[in-house]
Amino acid sequence: MAAMAGGVAEQIRPAAAHAEQLLTVGVEEEFLLVDAATGVAAPAVDAVVANVPPELRGQVQLEFQTSQIEIGSPPGLCLDALRHSLGLLRTGVSDAAEQAGVRLLAVGTGPVDGPVPPLVGNPRFHRMIERYGMLAPGPGLNGMHVHVGVPDPETGVQVLDHLRPWLPVLHAATANSPFYAGRDTGYASWRSMLWNRWPSVGPMPWLESHEHYERLIRELIESGLILDEGMLYWYSRLSARYPTVEIRIGDVCSSLDDTILIAALVRGLVGAALDDIAAGRPAHRIDQHLLEAAHWRAAHDGLEGLAVDLLDGGALRPAWELLLRLVDRVGPQLRRHGDLDTVTPLLEKLRHRGSGAARQRAVHDRTGELGSVVDHLATATRS
Repeated sequence: MAAMAGGVAEQIRPAAAHAEQLLTVGVEEEFLLVDAATGVAAPAVDAVVANVPPELRGQVQLEFQTSQIEIGSPPGLCLDALRHSLGLLRTGVSDAAEQAGVRLLAVGTGPVDGPVPPLVGNPRFHRMIERYGMLAPGPGLNGMHVHVGVPDPETGVQVLDHLRPWLPVLHAATANSPFYAGRDTGYASWRSMLWNRWPSVGPMPWLESHEHYERLIRELIESGLILDEGMLYWYSRLSARYPTVEIRIGDVCSSLDDTILIAALVRGLVGAALDDIAAGRPAHRIDQHLLEAAHWRAAHDGLEGLAVDLLDGGALRPAWELLLRLVDRVGPQLRRHGDLDTVTPLLEKLRHRGSGAARQRAVHDRTGELGSVVDHLATATRS
């Protein structure tokens, strides 16, 4: 996320000053490029990048496959600035895609069946395929990553432990890939199922310290499970490049409104965790298998179904009930960062319209055509 390089460190203070210090937030979004006529994933990233305006090109990157492209916002304190940055990038890359004869879709994976696009010309990606085989067939898997500044890596690991029970509900809220290879998968986030084939994907285990975190990474590299720290695909981790925690659970959101909402909630969770740490309140130590079950349920049901209540012994509750509980938890942080007036209407809008997966299904139920779903996604991506 080259766009985040610079600016974060200057805005972070030691943990003792957390109560007065606001937290920076930045977002990465990955998108699918599809043929304008058929909706099939198109290996067009080089042509699209060539059309991106020069002033935006530094915030646009290649991804794993030639049918994908990534944008990244600068880090900042203000949600309005985050929206402005991501909106310019979405519009600019959408325009560049259309000039190249393709369309930009904010979707977890491709809804329309077609040939598998090749990898980009990155030697590391080719080493990954040589090592792990065909774990990544398909049109491309597109996620959203939220970075929030933390004072230091040791505190960052404690924050990650505090976040573990809350991430499944964000997983449900970002579900945006119900269709794959021409049919409804029965999941709200089929991207999650495809992504989980990689051996290092999943919820972060309980960590005792930053030394434990680093030792575990060394052991995973030595075992061959990952090639390098960049392949640590836990749903939450310390950034290898920036002084942030990185939350990477969700499908990319079709609507920029949803992206801003999730970014605010993630920052709120990090702030609440820092308050707990400062007050000596321990994190809930959730069993790893139950945590995995909660994430599976989130990918299957999305926001419109049931969710696993990790703070109540794994009871099943409506996912919306747990999302509202999360909002209550982060309420003081939303007020401290000036985010409450932004989050409240965005939450109501999400409840009224449903998740990205629900919106796609509603379009398909109404029209019976995946082409209409592709049209809907292309329009929503620009919004």
